[in-house]
Amino acid sequence: MNGRIDDLVSAIIPVFNRPDLLIEAVNSVLAQTHRPVEIIIIDDGSTDRTPQVAKSLAAQHPEEIIYRRQANQGPGAARELGRQTAKGEFIQYLDSDDLLSPDKFETQVEGLRSNPECAVSYGMTRYYRIGESPQDIAHKRTGERIDKMFPAFLQSRWWSTSTPLFTRSICDRAGAWLDLSNEEDWEYDCRVASFGVRLHYCPQFVSDTRDHDSHRVCQDVTNSSEVLKDRAYAHELIYQHAIRTGIKEDTPEMRHFARELFFLSRQCGSAGLSNEAKKLFSLARDASGAKGNKAEFIIYKHLATLLGWSRMGAVSEKLDLLRSKIS
Repeated sequence: MNGRIDDLVSAIIPVFNRPDLLIEAVNSVLAQTHRPVEIIIIDDGSTDRTPQVAKSLAAQHPEEIIYRRQANQGPGAARELGRQTAKGEFIQYLDSDDLLSPDKFETQVEGLRSNPECAVSYGMTRYYRIGESPQDIAHKRTGERIDKMFPAFLQSRWWSTSTPLFTRSICDRAGAWLDLSNEEDWEYDCRVASFGVRLHYCPQFVSDTRDHDSHRVCQDVTNSSEVLKDRAYAHELIYQHAIRTGIKEDTPEMRHFARELFFLSRQCGSAGLSNEAKKLFSLARDASGAKGNKAEFIIYKHLATLLGWSRMGAVSEKLDLLRSKIS
């Protein structure tokens, strides 16, 4: 990364084929009451008029907007190029379809300055479909005051990309974003969490996550082989981050994650990803600790060895579907 400029907030916005939404996202950064800011637009190989719109925005605000373009590589690689370009003391990751509240930077920078033991500040985020009137309801767990990211992040990624503001130092420590297109954000947050950082909380709305019918990575087929490979690798790393932090197998959060590893193992097996299925199954047993030798694991491994991990995954997925219909 480039040399740090004190007080500067770097907003990194990856974009792919979202010209109109990009304008709104950029304007929400330009509207910030805090200065100085820089906006780094990373065009991830757009094929529509997004490049022209991004260049026009940069030309209109040459002091604050930087435009970069790369071949289509996904959100992880795009955010990493932005991270390498950023010069700010603080880092804001922002999806191109979301918005920031005008006083987000002012409030969160002040919060981090007043609480130097904290490396990340977060507040409340709204969630709504574009065209609907936003309601002041906190999305996920952003309405809760949580002191540290772990162990809660083992249960879910309980904020949106727009919610936190990171210090540059913690982003430097976390290092590069993974070149993944699915769950790269959850893995990155868990990597930050593994350092045991304290969180600053500001009890106000700081951003909006907006749903829509345009292309979103998260709307892709969740059981496709490529998506499952990304998810399997991300889950493996998340488990490693949790172990490095010292989270024990008997915590509710680790037990939850063990079940998720086991479920994803079955999904990978059903998709023909035998290696991923086997590895995730092993991690699920490890995450279960002493319970890893319980009958469910023993029987499943025996049957998977006999039938093959792919066939066993397909059978168990059908059984899961049947159980869900019965219940």
